Amino acid sequence: MNVADKRSAFKALHREGCFVLPNPWDIGSAKLLEGLGFKALATTSAGYAWSQGQADGQTSRAELLAHLATIAAATTLPVNADFESGFGDDPAGVAESVRMAVATGIAGLSIEDSTGMPDNPVREFSDSVARLRAARAAIDENGGDTLLIARAENFFVGRPDLDDTIARLKAYAEAGADCLYAPGIQTREQIIAVVSAVAPKPVNLLIGSANGLTVADVAALGVRRVSVGGALARAAWGGFLRAAREIAEHGRFDSFAEAEPGAALNSLFREKNK
Repeated sequence: MNVADKRSAFKALHREGCFVLPNPWDIGSAKLLEGLGFKALATTSAGYAWSQGQADGQTSRAELLAHLATIAAATTLPVNADFESGFGDDPAGVAESVRMAVATGIAGLSIEDSTGMPDNPVREFSDSVARLRAARAAIDENGGDTLLIARAENFFVGRPDLDDTIARLKAYAEAGADCLYAPGIQTREQIIAVVSAVAPKPVNLLIGSANGLTVADVAALGVRRVSVGGALARAAWGGFLRAAREIAEHGRFDSFAEAEPGAALNSLFREKNK
């Protein structure tokens, strides 16, 4: 599919039902996830940063834009970009960055309202809304077919204020967000409250841990899409570190018993590259 087709397909996924968009961090993980039958993908800023030997949040705008273009070109699926806080000191800077992101061929992008500062982790309400409006205008200037996802980071940064989260999400919806996202909410009551507050706009739910919820469970709660953030990358790094530590600390190779066979991986990639 061309970029327009991907964006059209991505919009259609948000109209009904519930779908999972897992988060690859490189070309290989994107291709294998596509091969497993998922209908869309989302990048992970954390997963990509770790693959480059960086902590999450250390990636530059230029590096991330190049990564978005790489992943978008590597798959026939629509790709939602984890675009952190928009890479701009003010709304005009966010708009400039969003225009660049749209040009990479992504089908959607998420803007969060976190600051990255431990003592003041969430942006002021009015500033956050202004940045979302600027992102919306930048998308509309480039055709308007890229979805805008707004993230309220309260729960994710240690400020679990559900009322403020909902107030922010409703304001972001009014500012032009197509989909709303409150990473860190976990209970059924929290999920239902967010879904109800922003209806009929779709809600993205982050499931980054084994919390007992299934796709069927969250679909029944009204969630439209599920992402896993850096969880798949953490799972991969977990296997790597367990095996490496076993060698370094005990001189043993037992963890290799759980490794995917090379022949199986070669077969999967050959199939994807036909």
